[in-house]
Amino acid sequence: MVLGGFLFVVLLCVGAFTAGYLLIDIPPANATATKQANVYLYADGTELARDDSKGMNRENVPLSKVPKHVQHAVLAAEDRDFYGESAVDPKAMLRAAYNTVTGKGKQSGSTITQQYVKNYYLGQEQTVTRKVKEFFIAIKLDREVSKDDILEGYLNTSYFGRNAYGVQAAAQAYYGKDVEDLTVGQGAYLATLVNAPNAYDVSAHPENKPNAMGRWNYVLGGMVKEGWLPASERQQKFPMPKQAKGNQDLSGQRGYVVKAVEDYLIDNRIIEENDLHKGGYRITTTLQKPRQDAFVEAVDDQVMSKVDKKARKIDRNVRVGGASVDPATGKVVAMYGGIDYTKQFVNNATRRDYQVGSTFKPFVFTSAVQNDSVTQAGQPITPNTVYDGNNKRPVVGWDGGTYAPANEDDGMYGDITVREATDKSVNSVYAQMAVDVGSKQVKDTAVALGVPEKTRDMYASPSIALGTATASVLDMTQAYATLANHGQHGSYTMVEKVTRNGEEVTLPERGEKTAVSREAADTTTSVLRSVVDSGTGTAALAAGRPAAGKTGTAEEDKAAWFAGYTPDLATVVAIMGADPETAKQTPLYGALGEARINGGGYPAKIWAQFTKEALKGKPVKDFDLELEAGADVPPPDPSEPPEDPGTDEDTGGTTDGTDGGTDGTDGGTADGGATTDGGTDQGGQGGPGQGGQTQGQNQGPTGGPAQGGQTEGQDQGQTQGPTQGQTEGPTGGGAQGGAADGGAADGGAADGGGQSQGALGGLTQGTTTGRGGRD
Repeated sequence: MVLGGFLFVVLLCVGAFTAGYLLIDIPPANATATKQANVYLYADGTELARDDSKGMNRENVPLSKVPKHVQHAVLAAEDRDFYGESAVDPKAMLRAAYNTVTGKGKQSGSTITQQYVKNYYLGQEQTVTRKVKEFFIAIKLDREVSKDDILEGYLNTSYFGRNAYGVQAAAQAYYGKDVEDLTVGQGAYLATLVNAPNAYDVSAHPENKPNAMGRWNYVLGGMVKEGWLPASERQQKFPMPKQAKGNQDLSGQRGYVVKAVEDYLIDNRIIEENDLHKGGYRITTTLQKPRQDAFVEAVDDQVMSKVDKKARKIDRNVRVGGASVDPATGKVVAMYGGIDYTKQFVNNATRRDYQVGSTFKPFVFTSAVQNDSVTQAGQPITPNTVYDGNNKRPVVGWDGGTYAPANEDDGMYGDITVREATDKSVNSVYAQMAVDVGSKQVKDTAVALGVPEKTRDMYASPSIALGTATASVLDMTQAYATLANHGQHGSYTMVEKVTRNGEEVTLPERGEKTAVSREAADTTTSVLRSVVDSGTGTAALAAGRPAAGKTGTAEEDKAAWFAGYTPDLATVVAIMGADPETAKQTPLYGALGEARINGGGYPAKIWAQFTKEALKGKPVKDFDLELEAGADVPPPDPSEPPEDPGTDEDTGGTTDGTDGGTDGTDGGTADGGATTDGGTDQGGQGGPGQGGQTQGQNQGPTGGPAQGGQTEGQDQGQTQGPTQGQTEGPTGGGAQGGAADGGAADGGAADGGGQSQGALGGLTQGTTTGRGGRD
């Protein structure tokens, strides 16, 4: 019975194979010559652009015109056993099917013959029916035509990106030459593109160059392994392709939008790349025409109108990118990609190769609140926590070696609160905070907010706080939109609806989730409001709306950023420097007639003009914030004495005056003030009378808090304490004489009786000593 059953299955398979082979004929070529355009619409249904409306860019060439090294490069990339294998590879097909079913992504188990059949005779749809047809047509084709004919057809039908179908069109699109003139390295690069054109075009996506080079080296290595390239010729210089030229039908911002939407559809696996470029799709985007126009106008008014390429050569290098997202929905409502898609192909809003600078700092603070982080001294991190903001101060608590970042212009800020350090973008404070929080936690928070996990140079180290990561403008807009949305994150979307031949394409769910707590997001917003109100981002006030934001500058001033939001709209603007000939990043010193370009200047001005126009006619909303505990408690004001805790003014000095006198001696000795801060090593060695009045009074202003204390009971407790407390206490601070915890923030309550403990000495001793010491 088992043998009979086995034979039955074998006969059934043979019968099915025979039937399939006999019934499925080789069809005529698909109608690519009548390829349709993809139509892109604004959110309101008005037409934005038509892509590829003039047909397909292809020029067929005979195999004899394709150099052997180019043929071998393609074989090394796609199918090294092409000439010695059958038309299909069942093992590879089963492996690909298994990987697809088990969630490892859609895998291709196709030989070059099968890929050619798909390109030339069938379509790109991922269906069982198509795979079955592909299987039998490939077998028949392999029996009826030569391997050379199949390879020739494959090279002429494969898609290489840049709307180039076939290797000849690709050679012109990437290197401006015929295929027969390609070098070994150039041929290997074109072979690299066949696998994933969108991912490996290093001109359109400079950030993908490492991946492209890895694939390119794989191709060259395969050529050596197969004996197609001498090992001595293996060392090749990577052949950078020329800058792409945009379709003239996609001039202005249209081409940038179309390319960004294409990337979105492909990267999210909504439509396969080859299928998308066959056309026929009607794509409704989330972009709103009035806001799109407002973005262009803001850039033109604030920057492009000031560009003078004749007077200043550096002005040729000015690039602008921008994106705006509705925080509540995640919809991209406007985007600025560059001056003109036909003149500058790379989209400045989506490129991921410029450092984001200090626009990353808010993520460090958000992570601190989210993780209930404390300083090295054990203090909770709030907007009012005091840090040492001096230039090149080595971070403490990190075991990765010495790290002492410089502040912008080598600024020395001394003791400074987190809020003020954010206003002034103090690097030394935020590098230390990254250590206090844990740089791994900082990275995790940034990813949760919306920064892609694989963002280049986003390392888990203190430097993460300074914005070495190279996220795109759109990435940063998504992250700031999460802050604006009280910590709720959903991936941004650029597409409302997609149809083809009347059938709607399924779009992914946005899937909103909590990225960080509301307290973490809202407390960050409260800090960023200060940046706009009184910090480096005051130019954003011109929007006429309650706003939060952060400025940023890349290393060597190669880019300047402003990232900000209102309750209704999150927008990020960046000005970048790039050589128009080589695309190399350049500093922007002297551009637009300015010594330097910083985020609080032109980027913030663009942001303000766009935001004002984009929200025109809408009600003005204020932020509805829920802050972490202690976030709304201001630090002590060093210009005013703290309030009396309630002791009796008339009798406060009688009993405690004696203590004040004793403490005056201690205060004089221990707390007179560190010599580095202007005090003396000892505040006075006399008795209580001298130590309290003389030394506290003389040395308090430049040393620690008021060390005077009371020396003779009631009279001095009342008479001397108030004078010395008011005059001397706020100036210094504890044993540190004005160090991080002894100034206005913690030791500011005037210590009329002196105190040897330092950090909180003023407030504690003042309470003990009565009104005389309290003041």
